[in-house]
Amino acid sequence: MRLSILTFLIYTSIFAQTQYPKDYFRPPLDIPMQLSGNFGELRPNHFHAGFDLKTNQREGLNVYAIADGYVSRIKISTFGNGKCIYITHPNGYTSVYGHLQTTVGPIQDYVKKEHYAAKAYEIEFFPKPNELPITKGQLIALSGNTGSSEGPHLHFEIRDSKTEFVINPIFFGFDQNLKDTKKPTISSLYVYPLYNSTVNQSKQPLLLNMALQKDGTYLAGKVKANGRIGFGINAVDNDDVSHNKNGVFNVTTFVNGDPNFNYQFNTYSFDEMRYVNALIDYPRYKKSGQRVQKLFMKTPFALSIIKTDSLRGIVKAEPNLASAYRIEVSDYFGNLSTVNVPIEYDNAAPVVEEAPITSKYFIRYNKDSNFEKDNMSVFFPTGTFYDDFNMDFDVKNNRIYIHEDIVPVHSNFTITIKDSTYAESLKDKVFIAKISGNSRSYNGTIRKGNVYTAKAKVLGQYGLVLDTIPPVITIAKPIQDKWISDVKKVEFTIGDSLSGIKSYNGYLNGNWVLFEYENKTRKITHVFDDALLAEGANDLKIEVVDNVGNSTIFETHFFRSQQK
Repeated sequence: MRLSILTFLIYTSIFAQTQYPKDYFRPPLDIPMQLSGNFGELRPNHFHAGFDLKTNQREGLNVYAIADGYVSRIKISTFGNGKCIYITHPNGYTSVYGHLQTTVGPIQDYVKKEHYAAKAYEIEFFPKPNELPITKGQLIALSGNTGSSEGPHLHFEIRDSKTEFVINPIFFGFDQNLKDTKKPTISSLYVYPLYNSTVNQSKQPLLLNMALQKDGTYLAGKVKANGRIGFGINAVDNDDVSHNKNGVFNVTTFVNGDPNFNYQFNTYSFDEMRYVNALIDYPRYKKSGQRVQKLFMKTPFALSIIKTDSLRGIVKAEPNLASAYRIEVSDYFGNLSTVNVPIEYDNAAPVVEEAPITSKYFIRYNKDSNFEKDNMSVFFPTGTFYDDFNMDFDVKNNRIYIHEDIVPVHSNFTITIKDSTYAESLKDKVFIAKISGNSRSYNGTIRKGNVYTAKAKVLGQYGLVLDTIPPVITIAKPIQDKWISDVKKVEFTIGDSLSGIKSYNGYLNGNWVLFEYENKTRKITHVFDDALLAEGANDLKIEVVDNVGNSTIFETHFFRSQQK
């Protein structure tokens, strides 16, 4: 019965795709649609939430509303999606446009007003339905490269307006704008011995050979095992146009013809994004950069796209029973790659033993854990991790050593350090940093007396760092005492070597003015507005503050004529 239920879930999931409107939305760009990233693609700490649309490797392309609606949210950030517009549509969906260079028209007027009202570059606000109405095909922005973008493109999403679940945009008819006749590529296949089992006389994961067959499928080398085992694949998808290695759409595995594990990238919530670290072989990813997608769950985790049997995709190798294991990887267009894996029972003694366990401490993922030594401690709430594991913990040389970043962390844990060696005047300049070689990464730190606490989401070394060094401000082209009537903008580079920049502000003749910040270049830019400038002499001041309160002020004086 459990397998028939799984089959039903798989096919009802596929059937549900047809329920989305196919002809309601238009493309957000007026150039041919090419993907540099697709929905569900595996990214650091998250699944990709939409399409990354190519913009001919440049900024400034027109971005259009895909349907009637209203601007329901605008977020301007130095990270993430950068400059981002959200449009709510009357059919129950919201479209999202990210990494924009700038908004345009009435939207830009509204954004500028909000910047000056908040006296901040990073803002987020939610216009009412009647404030910024939008018509289908209306120009709303120019494409860009803001936020965490690694190159010019448009990030595009469709969400359920009520639940805010992201939905694969391809379901809304955009498959008509794409061409894909290529099968997904399965570049590697791994087998994992679980619960003290043995595979091909090894108690450690193994890479399996695959041979291409005449029918286009692959046949893996025979797996000889005893006990419970699992499999993992490294798979990507290509289309006919973009040539990027994108994520796969559907993965289903079968044991003797019965499905036992499936996931399909249809829709999911933002609360599920970090489960990408549970889906992949995280230690292998951190050591080699290779994202192997596990086709089993040793410990259940709440990723809604996964459908599985009672063994959670794990396969039993039992005496006198041979099994046929099959992996099917497909894209939305039905292109299919298949790997067949013969499995037979073998009780031969292992030649390769498990890696020796040298860790002193055992962590249970479903229990609170607290470790303390000398003046430092770490607390892991229930659910911090996905699985039980053996952890290294130590305190030495004024650092707390919390294993290494080969175990994925799902939620925050707390580091506490007691220290009375700093003078009272310096205590607020101290923070808890993640230490990696010569790198020191700031963690938001709270101090109460001599006790410092911080939240973290990555295992590794931590310690206290004193930061008394103020930020640095450098002007791109000096304007001191110059007439710059024809200059359109002024640009600075700002930086901080330890705790990092917390805030910056610019003032023209004593009044706050907008400077836009690009984190990839550390540049802030102000575009001159004649309405804010004085005829003749003008004073410009920049103030930058780091995360522990060190500040730097840069002041300059210039002349400007408003006469044209």
